[in-house]
Amino acid sequence: MNKLAIDGGTPARSVPLPPNYPGATVMGVEEADRAGITLKAQSPFRYYGPHPQNAVRQLEELMARDLGVPYTLGVSSCTAALVVALKALGIGYGDKVIVPANTFLATPGAVVASHAVPVFVDVDDTLNMNPDDLERIMDDEVKAIITVPILGSPVDLDPILAFAKQRGIAVIEDVAQSLGTTYKGRYAGTLGDIGVYSFQMNKILTAGEGGAVVTSDPVLFDRAVRYHDQGIFRDKDRYGMESPEETHAFLGQNYRMSDLSGAVLVEQWNKLEGVITRMRERCRAIRSMLSAELPDLRFRRSSDPDGDIGSNLGMFLPSAAVAERFIQALNAENIGTYLLYGGRPVYMLPQIFHQKTVDKTGFPFDYPFRNPVVYTADMCPTAVDLMPRTVYLPVSPVLTDQDVTEIVDGIVKVWKSINSVMNRAD
Repeated sequence: MNKLAIDGGTPARSVPLPPNYPGATVMGVEEADRAGITLKAQSPFRYYGPHPQNAVRQLEELMARDLGVPYTLGVSSCTAALVVALKALGIGYGDKVIVPANTFLATPGAVVASHAVPVFVDVDDTLNMNPDDLERIMDDEVKAIITVPILGSPVDLDPILAFAKQRGIAVIEDVAQSLGTTYKGRYAGTLGDIGVYSFQMNKILTAGEGGAVVTSDPVLFDRAVRYHDQGIFRDKDRYGMESPEETHAFLGQNYRMSDLSGAVLVEQWNKLEGVITRMRERCRAIRSMLSAELPDLRFRRSSDPDGDIGSNLGMFLPSAAVAERFIQALNAENIGTYLLYGGRPVYMLPQIFHQKTVDKTGFPFDYPFRNPVVYTADMCPTAVDLMPRTVYLPVSPVLTDQDVTEIVDGIVKVWKSINSVMNRAD
């Protein structure tokens, strides 16, 4: 057996893998040229300027066409998109929103920023929301569910949508990490009441920051546009919306997307299909080769394998300690792998677990709910079990055939070595 690099052996790869920034790794002169046009026009604001280039509008039109939704809105970040979506639905003080235990802090953070309180549902072996756990936390104070397809793998939406419809609550799809993911042939983000996307640095497409809101509901769209722009709807004529301003106006915030971001994202959007095709091909090849070499290696399950974009390959290790050793050994082989969110459910972060906000009273956690919101460390046991022992391999769209071979060789080498040590210990 080859000696592990962590123990002084020769690494499986001579250089590290490409950085885990899918959209950024395919950036080129196209994005630079389009941004330059906006700068030369001296018009980086989307709604007016000396010579507006309307890049955000172009992005919205491309997204609407390709995602198959009538209404899209570019915003400043995905966190902003979540807040806009929640406010479009009328979520606020005194409401609860169901959030999966496995997600980034921004998901429950946006709920709190909207003056509501998150309650947490467990995951299953997809590492996404477990529909069978929804009833445990459902009460009449819950007004919405936020689903999160983690790292490019779709959520099992049919039972979640049915659950929500039966109880008259809304579904927001937080597709921050998973642009291009599909579920039964439809794009994630377009199946619920409203969907959101991220264009932050490490996302599938990027402008450094940025986000988008999509919906098929004209009323939700009207409210989303107004909330993201100080309560104003500047281009109602574009959508044939002629409702009097005083009838629908309310106070909002400023979550507008810059036309510079829009310019970059127009060119990024044109590369989306190629990025997903390459990631999916590489991920499937790696998984297939590993399955042939390591029949005992368990992979994260997908609720719809055809809709998985292949941005990350999740592998289950026997324990958190073995997962830590596996990651350390692979990193030494120049094969970067990681635990998502440090292997902890999001509710274990201290600001969530202890319900801390900037307000002295703990607003909005201070609301006198009939069923008080209490977080305990073990309330989502599957997340507690799986998250610290699920190792992710990011799959870059610029991986070569040689990269794939070296990745497989390195994982096989490390897995067999660790298994050998565990067997001797037994």
